[in-house]
Amino acid sequence: MAAERSFDAYRLPEEHEAIREAVREVCVAKVAPHAAEADETGEFPKASYDALRAADFHAPHIPEEYGGAGADALATAIVIEEVARACASSSLIPAVNKLGTMPLLLAGSEELKRRYLPPVASGEAMFSYCLSEPEAGSDAASMTTRAVRDGDHWVLNGVKRWITNAGVSEFYTVFAVTDPAARSRGISAFVVEKSDPGVSFGAPEKKLGIKGSPTREVYLDNVRIPADRMIGAEGTGFATAMQTLDHTRVTIAAQAVGIAQGALDYAKGYVAERKQFGKAVAEFQGVQFMLADMGMKLEAARQLTYAAAGRSERGDADLTYFGAAAKCFASDAAMEITTDAVQLLGGYGYTRDYPVERMMRDAKITQIYEGTNQVQRIVMARQLLKD
Repeated sequence: MAAERSFDAYRLPEEHEAIREAVREVCVAKVAPHAAEADETGEFPKASYDALRAADFHAPHIPEEYGGAGADALATAIVIEEVARACASSSLIPAVNKLGTMPLLLAGSEELKRRYLPPVASGEAMFSYCLSEPEAGSDAASMTTRAVRDGDHWVLNGVKRWITNAGVSEFYTVFAVTDPAARSRGISAFVVEKSDPGVSFGAPEKKLGIKGSPTREVYLDNVRIPADRMIGAEGTGFATAMQTLDHTRVTIAAQAVGIAQGALDYAKGYVAERKQFGKAVAEFQGVQFMLADMGMKLEAARQLTYAAAGRSERGDADLTYFGAAAKCFASDAAMEITTDAVQLLGGYGYTRDYPVERMMRDAKITQIYEGTNQVQRIVMARQLLKD
């Protein structure tokens, strides 16, 4: 980053810049070449996963004591940002591994952590997060998936929708109602394995973007699991889910920043080479103004994202506000920047022969998942009024 934008006021520590350079090297060589194909075929980019796994960038957040790289929240955000710059679908590998395992890191028993985190750290398995349902999206507390105690087991029944990497991941954090009368305080969290009898998956969703990351329903039909697979105490699942999102909204902000950076980089190169009326398109003031606005919004989004990442790492009291703000601002900026990148390429930007139309489609989901931006504004307002 420093080499390309020497005007940065905020300089990262050397170790974080080294991580950026290492991730970018891997992504340029082994992730970016598969991005268009993943988008066209809608298939999980196995080659990109293998490359990230080989470099230990597939789940960098997992602590060293569980076999992971032990990357802090800022380093993890940088990894996701750089992967998203090359391929948004592939950036959901480290992002969703963090989303799925964060409940364990926040509330899981030591036994659960030692059982499930090492396979993710080694790349043998991925971990997904099952909160949303057909009738419970923004209002997650209205979920109807049930978990009923049966001796030393729990039996789960229900449907989870919009589950990223469903069918590819081996493990799933599943939120289910254990006490219907208690509403949000009657929700508990569990680890469910893909191989558990009664677990199945719907057809892949046909999506606008991030097509290389499968999104499917998860069906739970009398799934019987040991009681020791509950994450935290009974009734604490919803609180764990919300705490998780405080941390992982930072990763969506990072993804948005990466997508926007990829679009700006491509647009800059294009307008510098494309000639009209006898000179480079980049020489026209109107184009320069567009580029200036794109760069300004991008850097503001990046700095807010890094500030939120710092709060995530420290567990600051204002993380809820900063996580929502970073996710909301960065995703809105990414949508604007990628749309402008398409505009700068003119008719070519509207075709699949150039990557910016894919980036624009990929950027849209960052305004929607892990809480729509309308919900993020509610979260921020509540935090401001509480203060």
